Amino acid sequence: MPLPDATMAARRQISTAEPDGEFNLATALRACLSCCHFVIGRDGAVLACTPDDGDFLSRQIAPGTRLASVSMALEELAGRAQTTGETQVVPVLVLHGADGAPRQVRATAVPLVCGGESLVILNLADTTRFVLCQKRLAQLDRLATSGTLAASMAHEIKNALVAVKTFVDLLIEKNKDDELAELVQRELARVNTLVRQLLRNGASPQPEYVPVRLHDVLEHSLLMIRAQLSDKLICVNRTFAAAPDVVQGDPQQLEQVFVNLLLNAVEATGPQGSLTVQTECFTPPSAAVGDPARAGQPHVRVSVADTGTGMAPEALARMFEPFFTTKSHGTGLGLLISQRIVQQHHGAIQVESQPNKGTTFRVLLPARPETA
Repeated sequence: MPLPDATMAARRQISTAEPDGEFNLATALRACLSCCHFVIGRDGAVLACTPDDGDFLSRQIAPGTRLASVSMALEELAGRAQTTGETQVVPVLVLHGADGAPRQVRATAVPLVCGGESLVILNLADTTRFVLCQKRLAQLDRLATSGTLAASMAHEIKNALVAVKTFVDLLIEKNKDDELAELVQRELARVNTLVRQLLRNGASPQPEYVPVRLHDVLEHSLLMIRAQLSDKLICVNRTFAAAPDVVQGDPQQLEQVFVNLLLNAVEATGPQGSLTVQTECFTPPSAAVGDPARAGQPHVRVSVADTGTGMAPEALARMFEPFFTTKSHGTGLGLLISQRIVQQHHGAIQVESQPNKGTTFRVLLPARPETA
């Protein structure tokens, strides 16, 4: 039965982008309402299909196509409907397109007798994007809950910081020559800034861009994890070859990125392992840059490599997902936050890992143009 023109016009507006592309809620909701219809004959051949359905599953399905060549599960479903004379429904059926990509559908087979011939009307509703939509909404709900909890905790932390700052200031006054004195003051001020930001609007602070020497940031970051390195007798290899090493960015946020990467490397590395931190000037191809407008421009690349346990391919594919973690005590937000900070700095973060061979993170940041 032909579909009304208005319905067909709406169907043609639905994006056919793959589910692993950029997520768009409106597109996902429209896709959840789309479906296709096939008329199946007694011999399991497609007799007719609604317009635009010939390319279902990224393959040509035209009248005369055998249903078995598309999916044995669909042929069995249509066969049960013809045999029993009752509507058959499979709420979740995974089909694979010609490109090998999985697609989840809801399949309904309705028996019909027309002109003495036994037919089946097969309805397939693509629910792939609906599942993705459910997943993203669950992540948003958890993020909203985390934000509310963070704001309430920030209030209590702010009160405790008053006493902590007073005590730390007294200790620093008596130990001005200690190399950690300046670091403690600096980090305490950073915590205080983060707490104020959370109490003000719950959002992450926006970067305050100034010229930043990455080598200084990396030295501060390594100093922050000195105790963890010492506890596990991890050897640190530095190769700071980037010249110049200046980028335009927020030094506190960049330090947050590198401290997180370094801590992850230390946790993954066993006793007496090694950690390598390298910098170099690099002009990446357009596919590697964070901002396409900066393709072909000089970048500074920072590599953090460990000799730890590495990651399995399935974990590697999900490492930047909210709340995904392989740690028993992890939050699953550290790498996500680091990625967003790097993206705010028009950069990109890449990772390579092999089980039992270690992991390497590479952070690409646009180099600051030299001024006279």
